[in-house]
Amino acid sequence: MPNEIASRAAAAARHRAADSNAARRATAGRRLIRAASLLLGVVVLLQVLHAAGVVPLGIDTWLPTLFAYIVWAVALGVSQVLIRGEQGKRALFLLPALLFTIAMVIFPTFFGLGIAATDWNLSSLTGVHFNLFGNIATLAQDAFFWNALGNMGYYVLSVLVQYAIAFSLALLLNADIRGRKFFRVAFLLPFMLSPVAISWMVGKSILEARFGPAATLARMLGWSSPAFYGTAWAARTSIMVMDAWNWIPFIIILLLAGLQALPGEVLESAKVDGANPWQSFWKITFPLMLPVSVTAVILRIIFELKLADIVINVTAGGPGGATDTVSSFIYREYRDRSSVGYGTMLAEFYLILIIIFVSVLLALASRWMRRVT
Repeated sequence: MPNEIASRAAAAARHRAADSNAARRATAGRRLIRAASLLLGVVVLLQVLHAAGVVPLGIDTWLPTLFAYIVWAVALGVSQVLIRGEQGKRALFLLPALLFTIAMVIFPTFFGLGIAATDWNLSSLTGVHFNLFGNIATLAQDAFFWNALGNMGYYVLSVLVQYAIAFSLALLLNADIRGRKFFRVAFLLPFMLSPVAISWMVGKSILEARFGPAATLARMLGWSSPAFYGTAWAARTSIMVMDAWNWIPFIIILLLAGLQALPGEVLESAKVDGANPWQSFWKITFPLMLPVSVTAVILRIIFELKLADIVINVTAGGPGGATDTVSSFIYREYRDRSSVGYGTMLAEFYLILIIIFVSVLLALASRWMRRVT
């Protein structure tokens, strides 16, 4: 009996000692991350003040912030292990992705906000000054930017046409037809080309108004003076066609993968029950493909919002801004006007619009999917 009591007392003492050690480690971990965070905050503040010309540091680069960030990252990992123990060790596997996101996404975004609040122009001899409200006023009155933003509505709506074409081709490629493997490779070839290559191969060569094959064929069919970029609608349609030719294979890949994953028993049962091909598609295939379809369309819209390469290389936004996209307009703001501050303001504003638009789109798609399914 005395031995049992002694062993229980020893076990309780060990538990208390272990709890005490864990508490000390957790306290040390919290102090470590607080000290590292304070160091990072002070270094960033000093560098911001130096960039604004308030505090001269004699350092023209952001290397001190980089080193402070590395110290903070190491301290964050060590503190997680000290505070959370085994769970902290498992969290270490997630830290590289988190730290990379902070360094490559979050920090550049906030850094860009700082640049957007200035009148930084590479051709100016007066230096950089705070100009947040001036940039906002210029943005509100910039008819060219709002025109480019309006054009994005046409390009985004064209995704629905791309989806319809891609779904038709995916159904064809999923059918048991002769040469199916060849057609699958052939339809995917445009996706292997870069938009710049498509711009020159199609936009500058095939659709060239004087000697291009498309113009020659159009004259043979009775179009006396074919000009694929001569009017606003013709130019915009030509850009949409080239963009669709490049990206429809991407939608085909997603839809074809979804079609091949459909249970064959359901389609066979519908055929036995007397359903015709249209009824099988509309009542069975299309509803079952809704999750894949929504994913493909939303991804394609996100890519479409970044459209720039083809426009820059083929029309440079013309005629009269009819084909301009927001990305191509911002690119010219940097390249032609050397306006870094205002160009960054446009980019940050467009980023906010994209985040809001995609968030609303995802919420509506999720609500619609729950109601339909």
